[in-house]
Amino acid sequence: MSRRVISAEPVEVTEVVDRGRTARFEETALTLPDAGSLALVRKRLAGAQGPGPTPLLLVHGFGQNLHAWHLSQRSLVNHLAAEGHDVFSLDLRGHGRSRAQGARPAAALHPYVDEDFPAAMDAIAALTGRPRVVLAGHSLGGMLAYAATARSPERVQALVTLAAPYFWGRGATLVHALSRGAALIGRGGRGETAFPMGAVRSMLRATQPLWDTGWLPMPIRAWHPGGFEPDVLAEYLARSFDRASFGELAQLTDSSDDDSDHFARDFEGCDVPLLVVAGTHDHLARPAAVRPAFERSSSRDRTFVTFPSGHGDLLLGRKAPHLLWPTLTRWLHRRTSP
Repeated sequence: MSRRVISAEPVEVTEVVDRGRTARFEETALTLPDAGSLALVRKRLAGAQGPGPTPLLLVHGFGQNLHAWHLSQRSLVNHLAAEGHDVFSLDLRGHGRSRAQGARPAAALHPYVDEDFPAAMDAIAALTGRPRVVLAGHSLGGMLAYAATARSPERVQALVTLAAPYFWGRGATLVHALSRGAALIGRGGRGETAFPMGAVRSMLRATQPLWDTGWLPMPIRAWHPGGFEPDVLAEYLARSFDRASFGELAQLTDSSDDDSDHFARDFEGCDVPLLVVAGTHDHLARPAAVRPAFERSSSRDRTFVTFPSGHGDLLLGRKAPHLLWPTLTRWLHRRTSP
């Protein structure tokens, strides 16, 4: 299917990879008008020539946007681009740049899998001439990537999921209980009702030093206490927390409660290289909730790794450049080099 892609003029920018380390990149803002004005951002090294590794498609998690991967002071996007990858970051409909461009929020998970992922992969193929991508999803983005891979395995070179629970809330009683309560709203015909992410963001920002302490009992904190430097955490809260709907929570919870109706279950038969990563300090996506994807996968090339990280700091925390980043880089290099 041929889809239109509106591309802004590429711009060259010098940006931080990690503190004290910068690189020069080419950045292009893309709009997909045939998919409700979805937004993609392409990033690669300035002056890159010739065929590089398979393009990467990064997808954020529940209630977030592409800044879950990229901040001004530390950027996994920029690290991957600096390593030679052609990186595409997607804002799902109703999130970040996509919402600003008019892409309406979803009331369930299926529109992301049925429409957003195919549209993004079509755009990447049109721009790069490469028919396949590496899918990388964080949290809900990883759960969606399982389902998208099952839908079109021939379009996925490899799959990476980071802090992505295969069963939402498994091993985290409070998370599951709160999700079940929110799901009642979603199942009550109010699926498009916005989950109050703005209020959550404002509360966390206003009391950041309190929430970033280890003694405060907060099992649904989105990072491990001390996992970010205070200024990086402040930017993370301000820029990456976005919006979500009660309908999304309802489907996540229903899928986890009923294994026979798991929305990504068909992924289990896919033979695609798979990297599954979990954080041992992650109270939102405990390893017990993440590992089943690895265990149930039919892939002949599958890897499960844990790091002493929380949910968001797994990607952009102070230890991420020394823990996740080199492991991810090596794994990708072995499976995506031209």
